[in-house]
Amino acid sequence: MISYLQVHGLTRNVGDRTLFRDLSFGIAQTQKIGLIAQNGTGKSTLLNILAGKDYADEGEVVYRKDLRIGYLEQTPQYPQGMTVIEACFWHGNETTNLIREYERCMATPGNPGLQEILDLMDQRKAWDYERQSKSILSKLDITDFDKPVCQLSGGQVKRVALANVLITDPDMLILDEPTNHLDLQMIEWLEGYLSRSHVTLLMVTHDRYFLDRVCSVILELDDKTLYTYRGNYNYYLEKRQERLDVARSEVARANNLYRTELEWMRRMPQARGHKARYREEAFYELEQQAKRNLEQQQVRLEMKSTYIGSNIFEAQYVSKSFGDKVIVRDFYYNFSRYEKMGIVGANGTGKTTFIRMLLGLVQPTSGRFVVGETVRFGYFSQDGIEFDEQMKVIDAVRKTAEYVDLGGGRHLSAMQFLQHFMFSPLQQQNYIYKLSGGEKRRLYLCTVLMQNPNFLILDEPTNDLDIVTLQLLEQYLQDFHGCIIVVSHDRYFMDKVVDHLLVFRGDGVVKDFPGNYTQFREWEALEENQSKASLSYTEEKGQKEKNGQKENNDRNASRPRKMSFKEKQEFQQLEHEIEALEKEKADIESALSSGSISVDEITRLSKRLPILNDELDEKSTRWLELSELA
Repeated sequence: MISYLQVHGLTRNVGDRTLFRDLSFGIAQTQKIGLIAQNGTGKSTLLNILAGKDYADEGEVVYRKDLRIGYLEQTPQYPQGMTVIEACFWHGNETTNLIREYERCMATPGNPGLQEILDLMDQRKAWDYERQSKSILSKLDITDFDKPVCQLSGGQVKRVALANVLITDPDMLILDEPTNHLDLQMIEWLEGYLSRSHVTLLMVTHDRYFLDRVCSVILELDDKTLYTYRGNYNYYLEKRQERLDVARSEVARANNLYRTELEWMRRMPQARGHKARYREEAFYELEQQAKRNLEQQQVRLEMKSTYIGSNIFEAQYVSKSFGDKVIVRDFYYNFSRYEKMGIVGANGTGKTTFIRMLLGLVQPTSGRFVVGETVRFGYFSQDGIEFDEQMKVIDAVRKTAEYVDLGGGRHLSAMQFLQHFMFSPLQQQNYIYKLSGGEKRRLYLCTVLMQNPNFLILDEPTNDLDIVTLQLLEQYLQDFHGCIIVVSHDRYFMDKVVDHLLVFRGDGVVKDFPGNYTQFREWEALEENQSKASLSYTEEKGQKEKNGQKENNDRNASRPRKMSFKEKQEFQQLEHEIEALEKEKADIESALSSGSISVDEITRLSKRLPILNDELDEKSTRWLELSELA
């Protein structure tokens, strides 16, 4: 394989803290690599160094000559006054630069120099390239090309930057959280695009399904060291656990030997011979190994939530619109006690507006939400909160609560609660301005959970959280004794946490689905296949009718064949069978959309439905053949 990148002995310090030490690895042509690490351990710093936007204290990065790199930063920025289309072609190649000139020329009165640009577009075959670029832009819902970038939200800018790196068609992509701010359809499109592409890829993402389906190598940055796993995310989980088990065994053996050597060190006189000095040096190495920190969050945190009654909330024929844009229309829903609901849908379909109406932060156009008296909301918003950057981490949490009630007379102090969410005692004394973006999101999550709510509303909680934190949050929500609504584009997270979905389809249409996201996609695929089969059958039927008419015209004078006695019996039997099958199909479709059947029943009926359709097609075709003889 052709080597694209070699990293030798990379070390980076921030103040007195070492992010990583002596990292060495390589990336070969067409490899697709995922980088995993906890927040604050230097993932984005490493990517910035590889992209030439930051520096290392030691080591070197060697690229193959003339290699074209496309880099998506975690928080991309563009020059003031730039339009969307200019930003989409900002970091590009010769062809994209020409397309940018063409777009600028077309937007300028009089189109100065247009003919020269058109000639160059023809020579360099840039038209196909432009069509491909516009296709990428449409998939990422970028349509207002003349809008200034400064008027876009952070999520929109991230999508523009993603389009920019994909359009430039580089040899190697470096992507920092590419799925943040993408809706589910965009994520699935990008997943397919990168899987099919031969581009070399290094990316940081918390989307575990995305990692599993796109990447064939996982790099893990842990305790300042890089570990390589040659497989997808599931393979990584298995081998990582094996590595940790071996490391714990080594630490346990080192601890036993350390106790023996410590006793020897205490008993030995100060004047030691050469052999004793060698043993003393070995002791200090052993001490370092014995004190390695391999603590993992193994304990499930079961917290007591405040009492919640049977009346949670009722959406009474709620409608909401902004001008011509309809969010919901005459929506009715009665939320059940201890329900765990997910809300999904494309960007801009009104998911956040819906939960803000529930919280009373936005008023419906008509209808109302009736919230039970015992409901106590805990709201984690997309925007987060503004912390006092000069405050220490522990003080920010104590401002919310000094302790957390676990029930049964058990309590956790603010310091213990922070440790569970991976803020070490040393980190808790840090000032907030020293935290990474992901660590600030984790701190915000702690302040929400510490309030002991009985109804959690989480709007995009997975953005900027590392995988370890997501696993902790999933465990917490699975054990949570209250109600949950989650708005998220993280499919793995949704499958773990929710058992019911509201699917916002746009234009006020909301689909109620009893199951998790993967089950919904399977059901949706089944519906699409049924629709195609039905359309195909209708077209086939129409063609047969045309052919039958032609045959009838061709044999005007000939006497048509009549049904035999046996065919008449078959014809009558088919009518009864088709009627029974159609009733069974209607019953199944009604059950699947009722929202009142179990997941096992959904699975059973979903398997029966395609078999039923095949039987109907077969018997209907035979019935049509016989009906021509009637």
